[in-house]
Amino acid sequence: MVAGIKVIGTAYSIATMRVLACLYEKDLDFQFVPVDLSTGQHKMEPFLSLNPFGQVPAFEDGDLKLYESRAITRYIAEEYMNKGTDLVFKEPKKQAVESVWAEIEAHHFDPAGTILNWELSVKPRLLGLEVDRAVVDENEAKLVKVLDVYEKRLCESKYLGGDRFTLADLHHLPTADYLTDTSIKMLFESRPRVSDWLADITARPAWRKAVELRNQALKKRVDTSMQGSQTK
Repeated sequence: MVAGIKVIGTAYSIATMRVLACLYEKDLDFQFVPVDLSTGQHKMEPFLSLNPFGQVPAFEDGDLKLYESRAITRYIAEEYMNKGTDLVFKEPKKQAVESVWAEIEAHHFDPAGTILNWELSVKPRLLGLEVDRAVVDENEAKLVKVLDVYEKRLCESKYLGGDRFTLADLHHLPTADYLTDTSIKMLFESRPRVSDWLADITARPAWRKAVELRNQALKKRVDTSMQGSQTK
């Protein structure tokens, strides 16, 4: 057992799920410490001492404390390179290519995807709010451009970052998985290479473990919400 690894966050948050998927890929033991967003625990001490921006997740490995999910996964992948799935390339040129696609995920795919998830999933399903169609249309157009680039890339390479699964692919998992439970699913399905790639990475056992933990957290949140409404 690797001692001292803790993930402090919420299992259904996109950023937390990136870290969980990475830990499962590396076959590392860790302690998951839930944070209750509904009561604002992430905006109070002691959480703010771990992440001064009040965003999940926070991460500890012994005396090392980190936040920002992509920085955390990069640390895990490199510190525990000889454990589980190798998620980074050692060769500088291959590493540079993988880094490019990891940056594309962070700066092009995820911003549009996160907004679409908020509008099409979180607002109507969890908050009972109306969807802003103008925002959806704007970000759907942005995502279309990104997925067109991905379709071309995946004609040349099995995975975005290279010839094997890396962080560049893993970082897409939470947002993409949420989006395929909305009308945006058709954007992935209409591109054969993107569709095959997404089916491949979402079928990974490590990701299925992260999804199981997420679903348990979501069920607990719904059950707690129902109990609260019955006592009012």
